[in-house]
Amino acid sequence: MAIWWASLSVAMKVLWGLTLAASLIFIIQSVLTFIGADMDGTGLDGTDFDASGGMDAGADGGNGDLSSGSNLYTFRNLINFILGFGWSVILLQGSVKSTFLLILISVLVGIGLVALVMYVFKLLSKMQQSGNIDVYSQAVGCHGTAYLTIPGERSGEGKVQISINNAVREYNAQTEGDTIPTGAPIRVTEVINGTTLLVETIQPEVI
Repeated sequence: MAIWWASLSVAMKVLWGLTLAASLIFIIQSVLTFIGADMDGTGLDGTDFDASGGMDAGADGGNGDLSSGSNLYTFRNLINFILGFGWSVILLQGSVKSTFLLILISVLVGIGLVALVMYVFKLLSKMQQSGNIDVYSQAVGCHGTAYLTIPGERSGEGKVQISINNAVREYNAQTEGDTIPTGAPIRVTEVINGTTLLVETIQPEVI
């Protein structure tokens, strides 16, 4: 193993490191996603996912937007791209002699994996929408956290993760106040529609 590792170029060592790290994170995200899905009873994200994708730890949403899976620029999608790109280079480097062609194929595989995961998240999100959560009657007053930054004064949408009936779900969100940064605690004040909530920031509880 030591001899094999020493024989690798610096670029391949970096690639191996990134690919193995991405693989580990992908496994952890998947486990969290489907544990959350099972607890939810309806089925990731990001995390970005990122379902974050994720459902990210069972989130990713009553709107079925299981995480960042439906949003292109998420940590989950970055991991998916590195996973597809890295393993493609590693597995094909011996059979594809052209470096340009190898990189091109690997980039396409990475993009394809991102697209596939986003598609799966979209399907799962539709399944969640048919679940037994009535967002209009159950979301108002729920507490959670901002998953993606929410622009202030209703100038755009971010995302929040809230807990409804002991199930973590992700929704699009707007706020009438100042911009709410990622990770800030929030409370739902109104349901705009079946996929979007109006929220406000709250002070974290001091124990």
